[in-house]
Amino acid sequence: MEVVVIDAGHGGKFPGAHYGGVYEKDLTLKVALKLGRLIEEGMPGVKVVYTRKTDKALGATLADDLQARADIANGAGGDLFVSIHVNAAKAAAARGVETLIMGESPKEQRYNENALYESNREDLIDMSDERTAAIVRAYIQNLQFTYGEYSMALARCIQNNYIKSGRRSRGVKPQLLRVLYATDMPGVLTEIGFMTNSQEMAYMKSEKGQQEIARNIYQGIRDYSDYVLRTRRAGEAEAARTERERPEEASAAASGTAAKEAAASGGGSASKPSGKDAAAASGAGAKAAAKDGGTKQAAARRVSDPLRYTIQVLASAKPLPLRSSQFRSYRGKVKQYTSEGRFPYKYCVGEYDDRAAAQRRLREVRRVFPDAFVVGCRGSRIVK
Repeated sequence: MEVVVIDAGHGGKFPGAHYGGVYEKDLTLKVALKLGRLIEEGMPGVKVVYTRKTDKALGATLADDLQARADIANGAGGDLFVSIHVNAAKAAAARGVETLIMGESPKEQRYNENALYESNREDLIDMSDERTAAIVRAYIQNLQFTYGEYSMALARCIQNNYIKSGRRSRGVKPQLLRVLYATDMPGVLTEIGFMTNSQEMAYMKSEKGQQEIARNIYQGIRDYSDYVLRTRRAGEAEAARTERERPEEASAAASGTAAKEAAASGGGSASKPSGKDAAAASGAGAKAAAKDGGTKQAAARRVSDPLRYTIQVLASAKPLPLRSSQFRSYRGKVKQYTSEGRFPYKYCVGEYDDRAAAQRRLREVRRVFPDAFVVGCRGSRIVK
């Protein structure tokens, strides 16, 4: 990880939430600057890029402002994008921290009617237009094969550190946020508390509270960095183990090289093997041909398998027992699939002839796994 982009939400003529004479844009900036200093001091070699370091808007309209933030992040070649915001609610009792990732929650599935029209949330993507909805949903499906799993990992790391410091966690939630949609890297938007709650407002206004919030996010980034490093090392170790388990290929290659060298030097015994050697060579050749033929037949079977749909609930860099406690109430009910990438083992529930049937079951599965989504499959392979 080389570049972390820190986005202090709102700014200038877009103040965000405000309550009791305090503006969201001011709180987010103070926490963002503290977070940046912690990264610069504690993570040598990591460059910090701010979308803003002063109280200013980045665009003429809110949509332009959000796009400008994403443009800064993309232009900097960011490895991570962290947007900091403050919550507000009608009920003064509402409290806690939550971290959002790009995705479609049940509210957005109902076209964001409440959020978009009653609350005038211009920072959300309007899914009432069918063409927009189709494009965004295709993007979300593709996101699972690129940055989605990393965004989820970062969000969980941040939430875990909030919990360690005694904050009430509202969890990790998917939401159709314009700024996350436009950034080309793993990213999250973290809500650091409710300004409409008197205790949380006092905490967020205080120097101690701001420093603690910044440290929670910073430690979350550190934990995420360690997670990515462990994943990479595990992948490299698995690749090395796979290579070690294929000695017959290396042996065959070495034998072929030796035979070529002997033939080139004119050695009669090499050019004309004994009956025993010839039989062995013939047997090895037959096995290799059979193996090659079997591989081709398997590939052909995969291609001919009908396209079906399943619901992915978890992905892993290594195989997991199907009765693992990680599958919660779906222990023993999941099926393992494989795909490309850093997390090649996918664990899914059900299998359906069409996407609509899978989508109907998805609502039930999301009660246990809120981040579950529908994927295509052929046999035991996930397909894009």
